[in-house]
Amino acid sequence: MSVLEKTRAPEAPAAAREPRFTDEHGRRIRVWELVLRYALLLAVLALTIGPFLWQLSTSLKGPTEDIYSSPPTFLPGDPTLHNYERVADTIPVWDYALNSLKVATANVVTNCVGAALAGYALARLRYRGRRVATLAFILAMLVPVEGIIIAQFTTMRELGLNNTLIGVVLPGCIGAMNVLLMRNAFLNLPYEIEEAAFVDGANVWQRFLRIALPSVKGTLAVVAIFAFMGAWDDFLWPLIVLSDPSKFTLTIGLNYLHGTFANDERLVAAGTIIAVAPLIALFACLQRYFFRGVGEGAVKG
Repeated sequence: MSVLEKTRAPEAPAAAREPRFTDEHGRRIRVWELVLRYALLLAVLALTIGPFLWQLSTSLKGPTEDIYSSPPTFLPGDPTLHNYERVADTIPVWDYALNSLKVATANVVTNCVGAALAGYALARLRYRGRRVATLAFILAMLVPVEGIIIAQFTTMRELGLNNTLIGVVLPGCIGAMNVLLMRNAFLNLPYEIEEAAFVDGANVWQRFLRIALPSVKGTLAVVAIFAFMGAWDDFLWPLIVLSDPSKFTLTIGLNYLHGTFANDERLVAAGTIIAVAPLIALFACLQRYFFRGVGEGAVKG
């Protein structure tokens, strides 16, 4: 055997030369498993994003394009914004959007303030009946909206708030789920931090505003997103409590658009995109806060 043959390193087996894929825990993933995962993700993506892309494509198509062609064409041949102009000419869509923005903004403010205060009281304060209060919020989540909507309408009528935007905001100003989200976030905070602040002379409000609240900004942003989406998409309650067309929210206004121009799919699609666009913009700005829940209450050194 020659010296070259002796010093030549043995060739690695074929299995070792194959690329290795691992998950977040370092476990090896086979290639077919990885392909299957991505195939499932693409299928879910198509089911969730496909209808929105179809509506967007329909809203950009001109009157001469066939939206019912087979096979369907997602890309418009001659994109145009004329359908959006027709929506603004048909109904006062920007006035409706402004009303929805007022309701959604008020809902965000009241939910963030009220849920933060209630969540802190349930998680950090010691008083008799705290567990009963927590159970009451949990049970409130189990009650369907349709079961209490008549009582809500009667209450708004007795208060003289029917046909007002305040009457739209008031029933949803503090959501039970948002209170429980804030409670769980405050529970993750180490008690040693507040004990140290208490020793230094901080009262309850100072501990809440300067220590607890800055540590749960991620959950507070999630509450804001949920509150905005719930108020912006709400249809049933504004339809019941509002009767003046000048105070309609966007969802009610688009419903009238759909009923009047049901055969004009391009117009309906343009109105739908106008309603969905603010939610997409909001989520794009704040989506990173959805992934901060794991270390929400951690001590930062």
